[in-house]
Amino acid sequence: MCDCPFGLPPSLFRQAMRTIRTIPRTTRRRLTAAFSFVTAPGEVSAFEVPPSCSVKDALSADSLADSIRKSEWSYLDPILPSLTPPLISSILVRLQRFPNFIPPFLQHLGCDRLDLQSLSIAVTQLATEPAFLLLKQSLASGFFAASPRKVFEALSAAHGRCLPSGPQHVFDLLLRAYAESSNPEAALECFCLMKDADILPKIESCNSILSAFLKKNQTEKAWVLYAEMFRLRISSTIITYNIMINVLCKEGKLKKAAAFVEFMEDSGVKPSVVTYNTLIHGYCSRAKVQTGLEVLDGMRVKGIKPDAYTYGTLISGLCKEGRLEDASVMLKEMEDKGLEAKAVNYNALIDGYCNKGKLDVAFFYRDEMVRNGIKPTICTYNLLIHALFMEGRSNEANVLIKDMEEKGLAPDVITYNILINGYSKDGDIKKAFELFEEMSRKGISPTRATYTSLIYVLCRRNRVAEADRMFRDLVKNEGFLPDLVMCNAMIGGHCIDGKVERGFELLKEMERRKIHPDDVTYNSLMRGLCLLGKVEEARRLLDDMNRKGVKPDLVSYNTLISGYSRKGEMKDALLVRTEMLQMGFNPTILTYNALIQGLCKNGEGDQAEELMKEMVSKGLKPDDSTYFSLIEGLSNNIEHGNGQYKSIKSTSLSNEA
Repeated sequence: MCDCPFGLPPSLFRQAMRTIRTIPRTTRRRLTAAFSFVTAPGEVSAFEVPPSCSVKDALSADSLADSIRKSEWSYLDPILPSLTPPLISSILVRLQRFPNFIPPFLQHLGCDRLDLQSLSIAVTQLATEPAFLLLKQSLASGFFAASPRKVFEALSAAHGRCLPSGPQHVFDLLLRAYAESSNPEAALECFCLMKDADILPKIESCNSILSAFLKKNQTEKAWVLYAEMFRLRISSTIITYNIMINVLCKEGKLKKAAAFVEFMEDSGVKPSVVTYNTLIHGYCSRAKVQTGLEVLDGMRVKGIKPDAYTYGTLISGLCKEGRLEDASVMLKEMEDKGLEAKAVNYNALIDGYCNKGKLDVAFFYRDEMVRNGIKPTICTYNLLIHALFMEGRSNEANVLIKDMEEKGLAPDVITYNILINGYSKDGDIKKAFELFEEMSRKGISPTRATYTSLIYVLCRRNRVAEADRMFRDLVKNEGFLPDLVMCNAMIGGHCIDGKVERGFELLKEMERRKIHPDDVTYNSLMRGLCLLGKVEEARRLLDDMNRKGVKPDLVSYNTLISGYSRKGEMKDALLVRTEMLQMGFNPTILTYNALIQGLCKNGEGDQAEELMKEMVSKGLKPDDSTYFSLIEGLSNNIEHGNGQYKSIKSTSLSNEA
């Protein structure tokens, strides 16, 4: 039995051998050279057949290509895994006149079997879209370990030997493939290689690269490419201008973006609705909705009709600025013009009214979207559930969750975070951890926000040691990077528990991780120090805040005033009050209560009475704590104290009247 290549039938093998032998040797050499690549000394080219096995290799490539053209896949599939890259290249060359058979061949072979040379041959021979998809697929799978220059050169070599036409379209495909694979840097390198080879890229390829740079926020590189395009006189299209306007908007250069629209018009390119939408989005994202509305008026004057995106952007911007009535008018105008509103437009209004505490209006818009045939999304429900929890209406929130589930919407991680956070703030540790276990059972991975809420409730319920264990485990074993909110929850818990040293350890850990402390961080530490009677240390911490650029707030000053007052150091407490006034903070009921309590304990009832009168004159109503402090402080002089109490009480009542 004949040892035929790839199990070919002996009769076919003998026939092929006879055919090959009839071809003169010089002709065979000429045909082989026509398909050869330049190779390093000692290497075997993809198209060059070694003298010792030239007949077998030629027969194998020819017969396999013939079988591919006949779609004999049952015969070919067992053979394909044994093909070498050079043989694959030879087969691809033989399919040059039959490019429609290359995609099925590659599908059965597997693109991972191609080397750079065989891939380059396939790309040069395929139609535009299949070639692009092959390049993009190869990039996505991490195939191209080679540098952009090597890929460029391989494509150039393959094209030069396979096709007579110019290689521009192949290189344009490469630019697009790199750009759409989130590698615009490689695309830019190939752009420069094309330029060096006096090949001008198409504007569509350039636009792909500009768009990729924009998506990666690499606006400087986008400008480098645009400047080079301008220098090479590659004519910009409306897509080019829209991308560059978007670049300017992302950079916050809104005046230049508006000027670029004029430059676009001067260049003979008429702006489209996309152009104006880009500009309007830029203004709205920078809290300049009014200017966005002016752009809307301008596009109307020019006869360009706003679309659903235009209205949606303005509705969202107006809601973020708290202009909910204007946003409602905009939504109605949108629908009156026959443009279809979406859930995201209603969600913007629902979110706005929830933030204002107007839940009745928020629910009205939820019902309105249902009446208009728009299904509420998980986002819609999450906004309403969160608002209900913020108002302490947890029972209504639970009813809404059941309604959501009945409509086929399963709670997501945001829903669970809202619920866990809500129950944590209510101090319901049992319910919070039940929900945590439930989300884990459902395969919903907890986030940093989930753990922050649990740490908060543990600290609030005086289970700080458990909170600390959870925190350490998250950082050490789970790989979670703590954020400012989580660290503040931990520091606050330890300080309330009297373990201020641990609070300062966490502060150092924050600084090591480059998590910048805020006023909440410092206020927690100051409160902890004051509770331990270390008020001077707390005062130094206030000075440290100022040095580090963290602005103290009302809580900072009230904490110090309360600390000094508890120690009876009223001179220092009143000095802090003076500093507080100089910083533009108005004393609150807590400020006055702390000062009145301290003065009364020091036997300075007259000054306490003056502060009480000052407080009432500023429209602050004394509470039970105020009166209790007075009674306690003046109890040593009952007769004088009763007289002062009646006087102050009378002043307070007359002020209310």
